[in-house]
Amino acid sequence: MNITFWGTRGSISAPLSASGVRSKIVDAVMAVAQAPESATLAERGAAEAFVDAMPFAQRGTFGGNTSCVEVETDRPDHFLICDLGTGVREAALSALGRLEGRSGTFDVLLSHLHWDHIMGFPFFVPAYIPGHVIRIHGCHAQLEEALKAQQSAPCFPVPFAALGATIEFHVLTPGETTEIAGFSVTPTPQHHGNDSYGYRLERAGKCVVYSTDSEHRIEDDTDLERFARFFQGADLVIFDAMYSLADAATVKEDWGHSSNVMGVELCQRAGAKRLALFHHEPVHGDAKLQALLEQTLRYEILTRESNVLDVIAGYDGLVVSV
Repeated sequence: MNITFWGTRGSISAPLSASGVRSKIVDAVMAVAQAPESATLAERGAAEAFVDAMPFAQRGTFGGNTSCVEVETDRPDHFLICDLGTGVREAALSALGRLEGRSGTFDVLLSHLHWDHIMGFPFFVPAYIPGHVIRIHGCHAQLEEALKAQQSAPCFPVPFAALGATIEFHVLTPGETTEIAGFSVTPTPQHHGNDSYGYRLERAGKCVVYSTDSEHRIEDDTDLERFARFFQGADLVIFDAMYSLADAATVKEDWGHSSNVMGVELCQRAGAKRLALFHHEPVHGDAKLQALLEQTLRYEILTRESNVLDVIAGYDGLVVSV
């Protein structure tokens, strides 16, 4: 199955600025000027190959949308989405293109109700179209209240009652497995302000864990072991790596987020196959996030005992197959 990252930022959207684009163009021009093959780069194919060989932080961007991840189901008219951050707008447009005018069913798993994880819903186009079915799942009793409140005056011009789709709310019980969109879905509580929940999704022998907005304390081995069991053998763990370990343990302790180091240690303990760094700090630019990924890769090598843990950094538009 394919997993598509539509939004990977934490707390608030962080789009690339005009000066940021300019800086990337300057870097590219300088790289071309220094390239021995610069005379041949007037041909598009050669230019594309040259750009593709550049570091990701120079040729691309990790993006600015807040949390939204799509997990492919076994039906072309059925969609499973984790969180409703600003990335869900593009997820919706992609889904409508694939539906080609047909009605679709959208199952949504909400980690929690903080604004950066629900703020994309008023721009989720299928919600406005009769015939679509949207089922919103989460462990918070206030699911319906929160989604309706953000579309009430004076915060938004279109009230929730005006939406044309069939919209349902389903409150899940932590620790209990529920069948959703063809997956066995198990939520678990996480340490975060106003509570957050991670999800273990299993289907056809494959497992994806979506675990964002979760703080892990290095001295709490009981809780670490609980999460290691939750991540056990996962093909992909999408993990909140917003802070450095030093920040998570000092000035930003109790802020409800984790680090790249903790992600590696939990996934190694769990025997997971791939770790995706997620919920990126909005003040971190592309170069900083690229450096963080490289540091994480080195840390994985230094701490590896047996199996290789594949470490990647999520970015808007990334598609991962498991």
